[in-house]
Amino acid sequence: MSHNSDQVKEAALFMQEHDRFLVLSHVNPDGDATGSALGVCLMLEKMGKEYIVVNEGETPAKFSFLPRFDLLRNLSEESLDDTFGAVIAVDCADESRMGDVRSLFASGAVLLNIDHHPTNDGFGTVNLIRTDAAATAEILYDVAIAAGVSFDEELALCVYTGLLTDTGGFRYSNTSPRVMEIASKLLHYGVKPGDVAERCLEEITFAHVKILRRALQTLTLSHQNLVASITVRPEDFVQENAAREDAGGLVNYCRNIEGVEVGVSFVESEPGVIKVSMRARDRVDVSAIAKHFGGGGHAKAAGCTMRGNLADVQSKVWQVLGEAVGVKVDE
Repeated sequence: MSHNSDQVKEAALFMQEHDRFLVLSHVNPDGDATGSALGVCLMLEKMGKEYIVVNEGETPAKFSFLPRFDLLRNLSEESLDDTFGAVIAVDCADESRMGDVRSLFASGAVLLNIDHHPTNDGFGTVNLIRTDAAATAEILYDVAIAAGVSFDEELALCVYTGLLTDTGGFRYSNTSPRVMEIASKLLHYGVKPGDVAERCLEEITFAHVKILRRALQTLTLSHQNLVASITVRPEDFVQENAAREDAGGLVNYCRNIEGVEVGVSFVESEPGVIKVSMRARDRVDVSAIAKHFGGGGHAKAAGCTMRGNLADVQSKVWQVLGEAVGVKVDE
């Protein structure tokens, strides 16, 4: 798809035609979701628009260096007695990923859906979905240009953060020449790549280390060692005084084991609610598995949230994974 496509222009026009917006990203937001949402806020400011930026749930503190982070409203902790006729959703793979924020939509609200997930179901009034983009932030870069919004250090920092995190520090296979071209341009506005990488990719909390120590004790190899799994239970969070975000990234330890095709983490942050994260090498499209269980994502990185008994959830996921890798869980 052309980077100056009609869909990009339509998205820019959506932002120009309305005056007051609700801006949101997905539940359990990552760097691309947060950077893109705050990037939209900065664009709206430059266009003289009003906005409120919200999420269902807490945004990880490691992204607090981003401009306008202090304006993010957590709807799981505070209520908002208002409704909005114009909504911009970024990085939401499907409508359900918006969570309960949908209660803030006015009757007949129009919604701009900007995303790069192949599992996106086109839930917006206006849909700008580019599955060839490495990150939603890459798409946002094009929208800013189409809207005539000038870049400065703040906007560049938000877009760069989305690119950096969704490409794994420019290490994943989605790191395209254009990603590097955009990142290079953003550095000219004063973005300090070492500082961003330190905050987003390197620095971890001590609580994360303690959760990791517990999780590694649960590491299981199955399906003829093609699948590696790790588990975190509610009591782990309690005993280590850790937050849900302290369990982020654990799935990568599974996927990175030599010979493993799919890594899986089962994080039960509260009883009966299990976040399943999956990372794949080459043979398995984990987005199809996540979609099967009501989630979504990319071919090599996807996830879903499942409810029920942990053992039952694991059994269901392992069974579908077995079909994908061609080996049963107990073989």
